[in-house]
Amino acid sequence: MSTGELLSIEPQELQFPFELRKQISCSLNLSNKTDNYVAFKVKTTNPKKYCVRPNTGVVLPRSTCNVIVTMQAQKEVPADMQCKDKFLLQTVVASPGATPKDITPEMFNKESGHPVEECKLRVVYVALPRPPSPVREGSEEGSSPRASVSDNGSLNAAEFTAVSRAHVEQHEPQDNSSDARSLISKLTEEKNSAVNLNNKLQQELDLLRREANRSHGGIPFMYVILVGLVGIVLGYLLKRT
Repeated sequence: MSTGELLSIEPQELQFPFELRKQISCSLNLSNKTDNYVAFKVKTTNPKKYCVRPNTGVVLPRSTCNVIVTMQAQKEVPADMQCKDKFLLQTVVASPGATPKDITPEMFNKESGHPVEECKLRVVYVALPRPPSPVREGSEEGSSPRASVSDNGSLNAAEFTAVSRAHVEQHEPQDNSSDARSLISKLTEEKNSAVNLNNKLQQELDLLRREANRSHGGIPFMYVILVGLVGIVLGYLLKRT
């Protein structure tokens, strides 16, 4: 806050959030800390660029007044966002009951002997904050999916998690079914092999029985052993299937 004998001025500099091709305004708060009527006048080094409302006026005793300064739309960004424009606020004690109509240029003429206070204000351009840069999906390893939805049908984080879970659940039964089919096929092959072996042993037993009947007319000891072995093999194979 800039403080003179007559008025307190806030802020001490005119700050404009700079945007191309857009009018931008800021305000000055003038506070009269005396019991007098105080007349003021605002000047600038670049009058075509700025509009000041009101540029002259009267601040009543112990009261305040707002001055709006509007910068016209700019077509180019200044170098390094620097501005050399300046403002000058002149104040002087006015007669009691004075109004803006009573203000004349001679009131602010120092050469006429009037006690004129002056306060210089500089212009500052404020850069607007940049929006966050978009991050491409999957550009960083280990990064979690972004919770965003676009018109092209991309999923947000919750939908991505749900789809991933559904994908896993959908494929797990297929994997289990494939393993079951493979096991059934293997057992079926073993069973067929056991049946074939059983048939082959039966044929060999029949052949041995016929030969034994022709030679000795009874059941030899070898025949009994073979029958026992066949029974053991068949029991083992049938137990596995």
